[in-house]
Formats: sequence, structure tokens, C-alpha cells
Amino acid sequence: METKINLLKEKLNQELKNINDSKSLYSLQSSYLGKTGEISLMMRELGKVDKEERPKLGQIINQLKEWAISKFFNASQTIKLNELLSRYKNEEIDVTLPAKSQKYGSLHPITLVTNELLDIFTGLGFYVYEGPEIENDYYCFTALNLPKDHPARDMQDTFYLSEDLLLRVQTSAGQIRAMEQNKPPLKVVVPGRVYRIDDLDSTHSPMFHQMEGLVIDKHVTLCDLKGVLEILAKKMFGEESKTRLRPSFFPFTEPSVEVDVTCCGCGGKGCKICKNTGWIEVLGAGMVHPNVIKNAGLDPEIYSGFAFGVGLERIAILKYGIKDLKWLYENDVRFLSQFKI
Repeated sequence: METKINLLKEKLNQELKNINDSKSLYSLQSSYLGKTGEISLMMRELGKVDKEERPKLGQIINQLKEWAISKFFNASQTIKLNELLSRYKNEEIDVTLPAKSQKYGSLHPITLVTNELLDIFTGLGFYVYEGPEIENDYYCFTALNLPKDHPARDMQDTFYLSEDLLLRVQTSAGQIRAMEQNKPPLKVVVPGRVYRIDDLDSTHSPMFHQMEGLVIDKHVTLCDLKGVLEILAKKMFGEESKTRLRPSFFPFTEPSVEVDVTCCGCGGKGCKICKNTGWIEVLGAGMVHPNVIKNAGLDPEIYSGFAFGVGLERIAILKYGIKDLKWLYENDVRFLSQFKI
């Protein structure tokens, strides 16, 4: 038995010299100290030995087991240290190398235009109101003086969710809610997304952005509207910009006007952008219709007001020279990175 133990020790020492990783060491340890390992099998053979020799032989095998455990422990510590040093070497970082540059994001052109408009209007005393995107028929149409047979109610133009609920087609829906919740004098802008059934192309989209402006007070006139719009044009397109009003029709304003500004491409001299007219249409506006004021619970004999609606995509296209509306929705980083501030 002693000869067998000595041979086993020699064998174990030789095999340990060839072990370089924890996985192989664990496998070797199991072959000696596992349930079916060589030393474990020797412990089981004690039952076949005479009772007189069993205590002495058991002591020798236990000493062998403790010796083997000690050898495996020492080998494990050495291998773990070597593996850790190897890992450190592989993951070594040269702190003297220049740092990787950090890429910074940029605001979307629509966000830039929205923020700039909000700065302008809040500077004029307007407050910001955000109405719901899912609106009901009353606020989106009826309260805005659109009769039941108006084409804008047609399902070909409007995303209806039910008989009464729809995705708002204009931020004008916020007019009535703002007037219901606040007593005059009232100066409010309503920015947000709006939806209309349309195909996405270079000039149209089924989802786009608007900003509605509303002023309600006593003795408000069309001159007040023109004054605000002139400030808007100069702040957005330059101090040399001018505005002009052309007669138009909207059910919720009377009189209604289309608003043009001096072409930002040619300064009013005439070019391809403005079709040689020197003017570009930017928004619709007008004096709030008496029926709309009445629907908000106010007396049109006492109060008057003006409203305007501006398309934010249109402003962004004109301001930044964007040639295709689809570019605003494609999330191309090469395009968006041009608008860093």
C-alpha cells in the first residue's frame, strides 16, 4: 500500500507540472479526490483490509488525502494568479493615448423652430398651452364653426378613431379649450402634432406640426394681428423681412387672410423659390369668428380676437433651405448633424 501511495504521489506531482489553467486543474482534482477518484477508491478498499491493519492504513490514506488537497490548493492559487496577470495584460490600457472623441447629438430642425417660435411669443406675453392629440369632434370642428357637411370632416381627410374621437387635424382645437379655461385677456400659443390622411412625399405628410396663436381681449383689431406677424417675420427671417396679408377664407375666422413674407432666398427680388414673386406664403390667420367666441362661453359683443396657424415644417424648410419634407422624418444622422447649435 505504501508503495502504491508513493507511486500515486509521483504521478500527481508530474501531472500538476503540465496543468496551466483552472479548468484542467479541476478535472485533475476530480480524478483524484472526486467520488470515483483514485484516493476515494483507496478509502473504500479499507473495508477489505484486516481490522488490525485498518487504523494504521486509514491514517496513511488520510494523510495522502490531506497532502493531495494541499497540493491542489497551492496549484490553484498559482494558476489563478497567472490567469489574473494574463487578463490584466490583455486588458491593459495605455492611459497616454488620446481619448476617443465624444459625439454629441443635435436638436431636430422642428425642435429648433419650435423653440425659437416659443421664445418669440413668450417674449410677447403669450403662454404655452398643449392640447390633446386625440380630440373629439366638438373641439376640432363644431366649436370652430365647421358645419356638419364641411369637407374637412370627411373620413378621406381625417383619422377617425370612433364616431366622435379623432386625431386632431389642427392645433386650432386648443383655442376653445384655452378660452374655456382662462378668462380674457388671453394670449396663448398651442404647439403640437396634427394628423391628416395624406401620402408622404416631398411636400406632404400624414403627420406634421403646427403652432396655433390666439389673442382674445376687448378692442382687438386686424392691425394688432399684422403687428404681431411682422415681429414674427423679422425675428424668424431677418430684420429686413416684410409681411403682406391677402384675403382668404377659414370657417373659424372672419375676415381671414393668408400671410406672405419676403422671400428669404432673394430678399424680395424674385427667384425660383418664390416663383419670381418675391413673396412666400407662410401661414393663415384672421379675426376670430364671433361664433367661435360664443362657443367658448364669451360675449362676441364685448370681446374680439385674432388667431393664426403656422406650419412648423414649412418654417423649417424656408429657414434652413431644406428641399424635401421627407428629410425631416428619415432620421439620417448626416442630415440632422447639420443643425447643431
